[in-house]
Amino acid sequence: MKLNGSEIIAECLLEQGVDTVFGYPGGAVLNIYDALYKYSDRITHILSSHEQGAAHAADGYARTTGKCGVVIATSGPGATNLVTGIATAYMDSIPIVAITGNVTNDLLARDSFQEVDICGISMPITKHNFIVKDVKDLANVIRKAFRIAMSGRKGPVLIDIPKDVTGAICEFKAVTPEVIVNPTVSDKTDFETASKIIAESKRPMIYMGGGVVSADAEEELLSFAEKTDCPVATSIMGLGGFPASHRLFMGTIGMHGGYETGKATDNCDLIITIGARFSDRVAGDREKFGKDAKIIQLDIDKAEINKNVKIDSYILGDLKSTLKTLTDTVEKADHSEWIAQVNEWGKNSSVSETPKSDEYAHPYHVIEAVRAITKDSDIIVTDVGQHQMWVSQKYRFEEPRTWCTSGGLGTMGYGLGAAIGSAVAHPEKTVVLFTGDGSFHMNLNELATVCSYKLNIKVIVMNNTVLGMVRQWQKLFYGRRFSQTDPHRKTDFAKLAEAFGIRGMRIHNDDDAEAVLAQAFSTNEPVVIDCRISPDENVLPMIPPGKTVDDLITEME
Repeated sequence: MKLNGSEIIAECLLEQGVDTVFGYPGGAVLNIYDALYKYSDRITHILSSHEQGAAHAADGYARTTGKCGVVIATSGPGATNLVTGIATAYMDSIPIVAITGNVTNDLLARDSFQEVDICGISMPITKHNFIVKDVKDLANVIRKAFRIAMSGRKGPVLIDIPKDVTGAICEFKAVTPEVIVNPTVSDKTDFETASKIIAESKRPMIYMGGGVVSADAEEELLSFAEKTDCPVATSIMGLGGFPASHRLFMGTIGMHGGYETGKATDNCDLIITIGARFSDRVAGDREKFGKDAKIIQLDIDKAEINKNVKIDSYILGDLKSTLKTLTDTVEKADHSEWIAQVNEWGKNSSVSETPKSDEYAHPYHVIEAVRAITKDSDIIVTDVGQHQMWVSQKYRFEEPRTWCTSGGLGTMGYGLGAAIGSAVAHPEKTVVLFTGDGSFHMNLNELATVCSYKLNIKVIVMNNTVLGMVRQWQKLFYGRRFSQTDPHRKTDFAKLAEAFGIRGMRIHNDDDAEAVLAQAFSTNEPVVIDCRISPDENVLPMIPPGKTVDDLITEME
């Protein structure tokens, strides 16, 4: 059948199982939006307030479903507004396809109105990108883009389409998408080598990351951990990939991880790294990381092997299959004495907490109160900063794909868009966004989107009136010279929410928390809670950058 380019886009999206897209219309994508109007019974479009919000929404949709998120933007500023969202997805290996319009072919490279080379701009932050100059190539490019985004180490792909291509007519033939199979690269010898190292270990630990969740390999990890009797530490990205209630779970590893995970890393004789990349926030001092340990790495991306930390043995391939094979290969073990030692470190760790106050709520109290009234399947989203670390420390995640945060890029302003994508994907669940006043000020315009679609999102603004994490670093490393981290803003977030058509509430101190939260969570409507916390609250413990657990900070003035 003959279709125009925009109809081909819609048909290819349906081929790929896409039923929801996020975006913002503009001149160069008018043909695409005309097709979306015709296909509105099969493809739902969520209109954001800003293209960056749409990109983060596609990201949140992808993280919480395992599907590929889709975002659409017009040329020029519409396309460049996607860049931060695309980079966020790239750093965390999240599959999204970004479709941008561009000026017509005859106007390319002429500095035309709203023209920009988005392929050149986005090249370092995408797995691949395309500009489609002939409508005959369009369908195959779209199919290839989804395959690239979803295969191997997942990530974002961009397709730039000139306006005349979206209006051109071409013969279209539907194709059934090929099933993506990520082959195991390692052979039997690699599994046997790893198994031998594991068998010889007396003090092993598992360090897992977001790759486990990306591969849907949570059950395989659980089986492997139980058979090898290994305590499990997780990166920020790995939260939810191993149940926090399990006896082997240690908590997060790295700069703001627990004392026990730091001590285990320092004293173990084997680190089995699964779907993680030894970032600087985990391996602060790369030369001393796991200094007495051998390291086995399981990953799908060969570029990660020996990139940050020297590896003794590795296994390449999809974690769902490689973990199963390795579990079948290893012998059952008992490391009860080692686990008891790790647990003892956990009991002996002490972090100074500020005393209870009538003026402020304590972030831990609020987070634990939220955990008490949420289900394991509800979705927790954060922005970036102190609140992000507090949630990673105190919220107990039991299920995969219930945690959405910007790990690698650390994008302030990520949270509200990601919460929107999560809520659209899971209307049956409650979505909780923990944010800071600094992060929330960046993209709070998306409250309009939350209200328009009546999304069940509870926004908890940890409002300390300062840029808390940067201010904490200024305390520690810059002689308490608080340069531009106390902006003196007077925003009343409860009243602001009401201006957007959303209910606003307040938590003044710990005594308010349970009652306010119970009221907020009693409906399926959006709520914004202005939660006052002290500007002097800190994220502890903390390993300074480039240091080890020997330099752990547990208290600050």
